[in-house]
Amino acid sequence: MKKIMRGLAVAAAVVCLLQTSWAQFTEDELTQRDHWEGFLNTAKIIKAEQPWGEKEAVTRPWKLTLQKDGITRYAVWKDCEGNMKGYSENWRWEIAAYRLDKELGLNMVPPTVEREFKGQLGSLQLWVESEWSLKKKIQKKIPTPIDKTDAWLRAAWLQQAFDNLIANEDRHMGNVLVTKDHRAILIDHSRTFRTSEQFTNQLLYGQKDRDESSMIMHELPRAFVESLRALDSVTLHEVAGNYLTDIEIDSVLKRRELLLDWIDTHAQVLGKNQALY
Repeated sequence: MKKIMRGLAVAAAVVCLLQTSWAQFTEDELTQRDHWEGFLNTAKIIKAEQPWGEKEAVTRPWKLTLQKDGITRYAVWKDCEGNMKGYSENWRWEIAAYRLDKELGLNMVPPTVEREFKGQLGSLQLWVESEWSLKKKIQKKIPTPIDKTDAWLRAAWLQQAFDNLIANEDRHMGNVLVTKDHRAILIDHSRTFRTSEQFTNQLLYGQKDRDESSMIMHELPRAFVESLRALDSVTLHEVAGNYLTDIEIDSVLKRRELLLDWIDTHAQVLGKNQALY
């Protein structure tokens, strides 16, 4: 966790002019989201391969080539479920993360649906045409343009808030994708929605870190925080009840309370106009 936090901060470097939008998908991409969900559900699979070895991807996902109405796109299919290499994995959490991303207006997770392949149910996520992973961006010392630095930092803080909520213990620099215009896209959520006390009594990011110099959730959108406040059991069951158990939903709500407490205290320390935008 600390490595990705430092990586995002180093890549950003300087905070500049404030912006009002935090969505990492463009307006056009967001208007096409329903279309791509339909495409993932109904497009013909014309090719399937497993290009990643177990060392690169424990869950051994499939890269599918889909085609419909003259359009060809790639997607990633997973059917992981159970304990793998010491971690609890579940393809359903990929879909739950995407649906929660939509509900909160986060707009950082690619369209993801449930689809059958090779006689098994699994998650199918639209392939994002990225320029680098965050890891490659850092390794190659690719700077973030000055006019995009603030948006880049704010994306990092939103990622932290989202991962706090879903208890994502596996966020690393390989599963943050970076577009050519330096937008951050979040993938790989099969190790999320934990339910043990370790993940319901404290936040992954920033439980104690609330001061002005902190690079933890330093600024968050007011609209996102209000969506978080409105998130309740009924909404969670409607949004992700087919993919989360009652215990998993209860655990999300416990983390929601911890997260809101952190945000409210941080706003008191820093000032609402500094902590929220």
